[in-house]
Amino acid sequence: MRAVLQRVSSASVEIKGKKVAGIKSGLLVLVGIEDADNNEDISWLSNKIINLRIFDDENKIPNLSVKDIVGEMILVSQFTLQASTKKGNRPSYIKASKGNVALPLFEKLIVQIENDLGRKIQTGEFGEDMKVDLVNDGPLTIIIDTKNKE
Repeated sequence: MRAVLQRVSSASVEIKGKKVAGIKSGLLVLVGIEDADNNEDISWLSNKIINLRIFDDENKIPNLSVKDIVGEMILVSQFTLQASTKKGNRPSYIKASKGNVALPLFEKLIVQIENDLGRKIQTGEFGEDMKVDLVNDGPLTIIIDTKNKE
């Protein structure tokens, strides 16, 4: 799984002109799933997302997690994160899982994050054309790959 975490002061997701998710302070997380992903990736990624210390404490030092600040979260499935740009100028999405594999894993990730965080999160809608709006706070953007744990 690949994830792009963005610390936001606000974010929303719109589908066909209808707002389906909206938050104030917290995280917008884009997730790309590949066939090799499994429950271990879900558990590791959830733990990393909710415990990553990227929010400022009272001294303006990033010592707090989204869990610590009781921040909100939107999780959006984005298969294009699995793009390969190694050859040519047209990205290849061959590593990206098809819906029958990706959707159950995405749903498990939602449940895992909600359990680990101790509250509900918001999401886009899997497989839909979404308009994502955000105000990146910082800007602070972090890329995580469960197959390359750096």
